[in-house]
Amino acid sequence: MEAPEVREKLFRSFAETHHAEYNEVIRQLKANMNGAKPNDAHYALAEYGVPIITMNIDGLHRQAGSDAVELHGGLPEDDEMDVAWSLYNKPVLYGDPAPNYQKAYEMVFDLEPGDVFLVVGCSFHTAIACDLREVAKARGARVIEIQSDAAHNVRKTLEALLK
Repeated sequence: MEAPEVREKLFRSFAETHHAEYNEVIRQLKANMNGAKPNDAHYALAEYGVPIITMNIDGLHRQAGSDAVELHGGLPEDDEMDVAWSLYNKPVLYGDPAPNYQKAYEMVFDLEPGDVFLVVGCSFHTAIACDLREVAKARGARVIEIQSDAAHNVRKTLEALLK
């Protein structure tokens, strides 16, 4: 949402008709993420064994040790960059099927009254993000939002919940 000039190039129709330009956009996205390391929020979630549903494509939850359900897939491997336009789920593009959406709904539907659904740094701009919150509430889960300074507030929140 914050970069419409990039967002408009993340459609399957664009990838299929502008191979080189799409591949370059993905190369740039990957370059922007190269060197990114998990922060304490990623590690805390992994240490506490919190099931993760993420919209991020950076792979940081997996690097930290979580078995994250990546709603929008990941990025191509370095040796796949020349054919990035043809790959599915690397990342999921507008117009692509999103196979992990069903997994996410199933995870949230399994929540019970008294469970906690922790939302970390997730916008209200994406339909599935809003839907999953509503399903969690409907299942009786307590929804806790951490929208600022997640790197410091996630561990504090988890420690407070487990006292």
